[in-house]
Amino acid sequence: MQITDQTIAGLISAGKPLVIDFWAPWCGPCRMLSPVVEELEKEYEGKVTIGSCNVDENPASAGDLGIRSIPTLVFFKDGKLVDRSVGVVPKEVLVEKINALL
Repeated sequence: MQITDQTIAGLISAGKPLVIDFWAPWCGPCRMLSPVVEELEKEYEGKVTIGSCNVDENPASAGDLGIRSIPTLVFFKDGKLVDRSVGVVPKEVLVEKINALL
């Protein structure tokens, strides 16, 4: 799922568990993490909304959430930012963080 400056507020306010991957196409580590995020999106379909936000195309969202380096994943529960992960991390670390949202 592609998340944009126009759609992010609605997704956050929906209150459903949400994970946003902030990335850019020129970012090597982002390209390494992208397949893992796509796997998680399929595995948690219907339980957690997982999407990606291109920081070059959506600078307001990145700025509002204080994204200083990419890749950064932010985790929302009940409409509140509860966790974040910066850099490339093992899938198991992300699974733990996602499970904490449920």
